[in-house]
Amino acid sequence: MLLCVFAVGAAHGADMTALRYMDADPGDLPYLTRILLTPDFMRLDDGNDDGDFVLLDRRQQKVINVMRGNQMAMVFSAGTLPPRPVGWKPVLDVQAGAPGTQRFSLTVKGVVCSEGVAAARAAPDAARAMAELKSILAPMQYRVWQDSPAEIQHDCDLANQVWESGATLKLGLPLEERELTGRTRQFESESTQPLRPELFRVPDGMPLIDAPS
Repeated sequence: MLLCVFAVGAAHGADMTALRYMDADPGDLPYLTRILLTPDFMRLDDGNDDGDFVLLDRRQQKVINVMRGNQMAMVFSAGTLPPRPVGWKPVLDVQAGAPGTQRFSLTVKGVVCSEGVAAARAAPDAARAMAELKSILAPMQYRVWQDSPAEIQHDCDLANQVWESGATLKLGLPLEERELTGRTRQFESESTQPLRPELFRVPDGMPLIDAPS
């Protein structure tokens, strides 16, 4: 796997980077997540060119959730977060892993919120784009947390999705990841492919709807 990661050279201007992960949510079967990356955009989908997808516009700092079945595209714009809570002291522990990798764990109040393996030199721009995506969505994730019943609110949700959403991505491209919720991510492959601009556009005629601020 590591040979596959580090063998890929720099993409040319007319290329895009393609990453494949196997993701899994608690109690569900694993599913493919394809990530396509250019200097201007990042697209996340299930590998189907004609299915739903999430598009990060890196220049405009917007995330667009394209839902073909509903014939709409929801737009999330960059916002602001309230200050971190008093006494908020997450701990990011980093240890050397296999050559070129680091093992990490993010802990809040003694609870491991996420842990995994990152490769610092593998597709560094992809890791940056993933952090940009999380940063834009963090205000929305905070609102979801606020509106959730107190009994299911957890500090780890704030750590992983809000306050420290990009902390582990600063270590490099995630190769393995597990969150307290049981959600997992496993890197499968990276490749360089010819750029297909049509994959980074909202379908013609589909209305853009701003998400609540």
